[in-house]
Amino acid sequence: MNESSRDEPGFGDISASSSSSETSTAPAPLTAHPITADAEAPGASDPKGGAGAAAKTSNSKAASSTASATATAAEPGWERAVLEKLAFASLNEQRAARRWKIANRMIFLFLFLLMLWLLFRPSHPGTATPQKHTAVVSIRGEISSDSEAGADLVLAAAREAFENTDAQAVVLLIDSPGGSPVQAGIINDEILRLKALHKKPVYAVVEESCASAAYYIAVSADRIFVDKASIVGSIGVLMDGFGFTGLMDKLGVERRLMTAGENKGFLDPFSPQTVSQREHAQAMLNQIHQQFIAVVKAGRGKRLQETPDTFSGLFWTGEQAVQMGLADQLGSLGYVAREVVQAEALVDYTRTPNVAERLAKRFGAAVGAGAVRALQLQPALR
Repeated sequence: MNESSRDEPGFGDISASSSSSETSTAPAPLTAHPITADAEAPGASDPKGGAGAAAKTSNSKAASSTASATATAAEPGWERAVLEKLAFASLNEQRAARRWKIANRMIFLFLFLLMLWLLFRPSHPGTATPQKHTAVVSIRGEISSDSEAGADLVLAAAREAFENTDAQAVVLLIDSPGGSPVQAGIINDEILRLKALHKKPVYAVVEESCASAAYYIAVSADRIFVDKASIVGSIGVLMDGFGFTGLMDKLGVERRLMTAGENKGFLDPFSPQTVSQREHAQAMLNQIHQQFIAVVKAGRGKRLQETPDTFSGLFWTGEQAVQMGLADQLGSLGYVAREVVQAEALVDYTRTPNVAERLAKRFGAAVGAGAVRALQLQPALR
């Protein structure tokens, strides 16, 4: 057979067709066809070919991602879009930070105002009170101008109690060893005035002690109730202090006090005490004592069983005080409200210093005032 005439089907046709395609049309672009679920992946039936197929798939995905990123970067204006996104993100962060800053300032302002309110608010009972009740005003501790038993706080509470028409009576709940005769006198005078003005009964109820200046206040009440073991009395006046002249001589310390006036350094603890100064101080104490005695006699009247010891400064138990006429009968606060006033509901009108005043007293003010009082040797009913 002749090789040149060998019938090779298709070869000549392919050449002809490709030649004609090249001259007539451009080559068609390659098109990527996605793998469908129906198409069997290479190596799916062959376990050994699974790893190769997975690697090919991963490479295909990476190539696809790279192509997508390249296409995005090739889009016109992509830089502007990225910058806009960054700008909006920065703006949102600034807005969030500003909101948090405003919120923090509002919280700080609220806490600051709350602290001011707690520091400076006056202490007084609430407005919601029973229709009929017994008003209570406590007098506790030392009676002085800077204590809770001072005239300012006690009388502020007493006025509020007297002015409340639902208060059937005012009870002075006393537990005090005494204090300033001036503060006691102010309270006594004002209680008598309020009692006459409002026509409302006043009762004094003694707990632990009612001595000296506290008893000065108690006699302003219509009746005095005590416990059988209460301490009552001590109707007297004292002025105490210290003299350091002997110690200063031993230490070789000289007191250099210059005054304009012969008695300006009266009762100075670092200077010798003269006879005339001592007599003058004793005369002052005697006068205050007589004032105290007059107040007790006016308050107790014929109920007082006076003895030589009554105004000597001694004190007695509550049971003895009833026998001596210094008190009227045994009884507690609950007993007075229930049996005497017949208004068992109790409302406490007592005023107390606010937090700022307490802090001021605790951190220095009270110490300084106490030192001044000690050096000035003020008279006291204790």
